[in-house]
Amino acid sequence: MAKTNQDRKDPPIDGGKSPARETERERTERKRHESENHDEALEETFPASDPVSPFVPAKAPN
Repeated sequence: MAKTNQDRKDPPIDGGKSPARETERERTERKRHESENHDEALEETFPASDPVSPFVPAKAPN
């Protein structure tokens, strides 16, 4: 399957021709690459936020 700047869900830009079916090897490689990208993106989000700090209410004004 040729690499393009399109997502698989995008309509074809070559006059409506259907894209060639990907082989099992291409599908496996695509899935592995997607999984690696997801893992990397997940790792880059941690820590997701600063640790929760305990809330200490201020004293009421007199």
